[in-house]
Amino acid sequence: MSISAITDALKDMFGPMGPMIALGALAALMVLATLPALLKKRDDPIEKLRASIRTQAANAGAQRPGTAGAQRLRNDGGNDKLEKFADFLEPKNKEEMSESRKWMQKAGYRGANAVRTFHAIQFALAIGLLGLGLAYVAFYNATKAVPLDSTITIMAILGPAVMGYYAPKYWVNKRIGARTAEIANGFPDALDMLLVCVEAGLSLDQGIIRVSKELVSSYPALAEEFETVAHEVKAGMDKPSVLRAFAERSGVPDVASFVTVMIQSQQFGTSIAEALRLYAADMRDKRVMRAEEAANKIPVKMTLGTMMFTVPPLLIILVGPSIHDMMENFKSMSQL
Repeated sequence: MSISAITDALKDMFGPMGPMIALGALAALMVLATLPALLKKRDDPIEKLRASIRTQAANAGAQRPGTAGAQRLRNDGGNDKLEKFADFLEPKNKEEMSESRKWMQKAGYRGANAVRTFHAIQFALAIGLLGLGLAYVAFYNATKAVPLDSTITIMAILGPAVMGYYAPKYWVNKRIGARTAEIANGFPDALDMLLVCVEAGLSLDQGIIRVSKELVSSYPALAEEFETVAHEVKAGMDKPSVLRAFAERSGVPDVASFVTVMIQSQQFGTSIAEALRLYAADMRDKRVMRAEEAANKIPVKMTLGTMMFTVPPLLIILVGPSIHDMMENFKSMSQL
């Protein structure tokens, strides 16, 4: 079969863009076939040595009496299936990697492989929807007499791929918005509970632990943040650094202001209970102002809805018969 015959067959099947679609599909298949070989991460000799040492230590511990069934204290992620594609799925720059991790943490994804999983989902959705677009165009052109136009063909192929690529990013941004709103709404209640704990004789660290337990059912995102702060302080990290990281993860300006107040209160030796009392009252006032702002927006929104869904039918009912009579009179006059 000659090349011209193959080209004509592709045009009959896929339309004018048939040869280009076939070349794109062939290129995509070749890329998918070579990706595992190109992206396979070579094992580091030092990591091999460390793994062998850990294996020998584990075997030696298992042979000792009383050490059978010892559990691992940390999850090193050695069973991660995306580990060999880390060079492709993770940013090469440390600053970009740090920003990506902070972005995922704001959405509540704290795993060590969250960035890698996110980019893997992006890649898989883009390739999968691209294949669905190609299948749709091929099926349509094979079953219909008139093939799709070249512009519609490109949109049908590339549109789903673009949507699949940006859908995970939209989902993460939506999660960040919902999580930020939950933290902002629950922060005044958390401050009130923290003030009660401090005035009852608990330290700030113990009060944070208590508040994290009490907020699990009502504000799980804020409870998780307080629990993270408590664990980091228990691990021996510097308290100002832990609080600044908490403000950065939350993305709420009120939390950042609270962190500043707590750090200054600790540095200058002022009363933490007094600072909490003043700041909790301020946060309650801000929450009331946000509620009043939302309530003041309701009349405007109701006015727009009324104008869109009430006025047009009312005009049709009132003016419609008059217009109908005018049209009938005009027809009768034209016949005369």
